[in-house]
Amino acid sequence: MSKISIDTHAALQVEDYDSLINLETAIDRRAVITGAAAVAAMGASPAPAEAAIKKIEGASLTGPYLDLTTPEGNMIALARMEGDITMKEPSYGWYDGLVMGVMPGGPVKNICGFKGMSCKRLIPYEEGNGFRKLLREVGYYYDLGTGKILEKLNNPYTGETVKVVHIANDPFNHIIRDVVAPGPSYGGLNTAKRKPKPLLLDWRVKDDYLLLQRHIHLYYKNALDPTVWVRESAGHMNRASEFYFTVQSLDDMQNEELSHIRGTGTWARITPWLPWMLMGQAPGHCAYQCFMGAPKDLDDIPKDIVEYTAQHYRKFLEPPSVWEEPSLSSLEWYAREQRPVPPDGT
Repeated sequence: MSKISIDTHAALQVEDYDSLINLETAIDRRAVITGAAAVAAMGASPAPAEAAIKKIEGASLTGPYLDLTTPEGNMIALARMEGDITMKEPSYGWYDGLVMGVMPGGPVKNICGFKGMSCKRLIPYEEGNGFRKLLREVGYYYDLGTGKILEKLNNPYTGETVKVVHIANDPFNHIIRDVVAPGPSYGGLNTAKRKPKPLLLDWRVKDDYLLLQRHIHLYYKNALDPTVWVRESAGHMNRASEFYFTVQSLDDMQNEELSHIRGTGTWARITPWLPWMLMGQAPGHCAYQCFMGAPKDLDDIPKDIVEYTAQHYRKFLEPPSVWEEPSLSSLEWYAREQRPVPPDGT
């Protein structure tokens, strides 16, 4: 078994600048261009990724279609971003970016790329006003230099060659209502309770763009018991955060004719060391940073993502049709589908 080096001079070298140069070519160029619009919208007036279907006179946070200062307006807006509120058509998402390692005593280190897709549909929320979102998602780790999806990876912290375990979450469902939905239970592992409060999102207007940021912070029991998953588990508790920054056309949001609106943005995640890296409870964590977008259909998702999904996870090209429990993250699926690597590495 390769042990994790505590000598940060040996374990953490200055980042390989070639990987930074190759990053733009490794990531589908559409992702780079579209994601750049999201960043630029914070301080400039970029050309939209796709022009609004029509100009809406007097479009603002409060109308003329949706009042985004009200819970009802926020519910409809979020549902239109996540899916089609006619509930007749599926919708899709894609993401592409980086996985980085953060260890005390040295610089952040690029580990690999990460790209994937989701497919989803909305159905009615039978218990009241709202929607149920049904979703499947896949995510693939890839080589930053070649863009090739990885089956094995040389762990830059240990020097050990490890088996890569990709993400295939089915389902990961969510309820969209005019109140903040409870957090995912992850099969009963997350017991944290939230007090019901109105759904009022952090919208901001910049020129013709509608900006939104959402942060999710979780701390719950780890499905990987460290006494069993000695090399995979980061400890008894799992701490993870996700950060979404999205940009939509303000005219599209206030266009009543659109049952689904598409935008672009970024998604980031802070999470313990990935279990397949076999880092155990070593100090540090992983950080994800990805572009993301809402395409028209499968043909608008980067081709290599769709082709790999069709070959290895075909059912993930279509969303679920019925609500199922439990909704699990990749960590819980790992505990169900993988086996612990013996501490001696045999």
